[in-house]
Amino acid sequence: EGDSAGGSAKQGRDRHFQAILPLRGKILNVEKARLDKMLGHSEIRALIAALGTGIGEDFNVAKLGYHRVVIMTDADVDGAHIRPLLLTFFYRQMRQLIELGHVYVAQPPLFKVSRGRKVMYAYSDEERDACIAELGDNAVIQRYKGLGEMDAEQLWETTMDPKERVMRIVTLNDAVEADGIFTVLMGDEVAPRRDFIINYARHVKNLDI
Repeated sequence: EGDSAGGSAKQGRDRHFQAILPLRGKILNVEKARLDKMLGHSEIRALIAALGTGIGEDFNVAKLGYHRVVIMTDADVDGAHIRPLLLTFFYRQMRQLIELGHVYVAQPPLFKVSRGRKVMYAYSDEERDACIAELGDNAVIQRYKGLGEMDAEQLWETTMDPKERVMRIVTLNDAVEADGIFTVLMGDEVAPRRDFIINYARHVKNLDI
């Protein structure tokens, strides 16, 4: 997600087996878009061309250019929005990618905890607290909101190195749930969206305003 993160990812990747496609912001909501409008969206056209499979009735998984398709977005509200947009696209237009286990979500760290030359990365509040306990109360804590805040070496070490990275495989249930929630939050019906907000408002953390 984004040119800055795409630049760091391109610099940090292993060119022998990793390719990077930067997405400039949110892709089109394909749930409500006609085919001609969807194919007129530059980011979606680039994604279709990069994967090589075609879409819909013309989809052919044998033409897939990569074994894993990894969604890597910022750890903020925009990133949380872009993931279901991409999952909805894959679910509606390239469902076999999900069914055959080709789609993954990268898990970049939320925190960098350092003291002197000692650096640790944490993927949750609990891991952050454990890092602080190990390094001491004088540890410096950096909260990552975007992949672009990491340089190429940090992004490789934490999110792209096969020996260290954390990735979640996307199942069909994940895509169905993402599609359903996205329809509730971004669809034309107001009542389901209001009910969702009322039911989950008390669970909100790290709200961006």
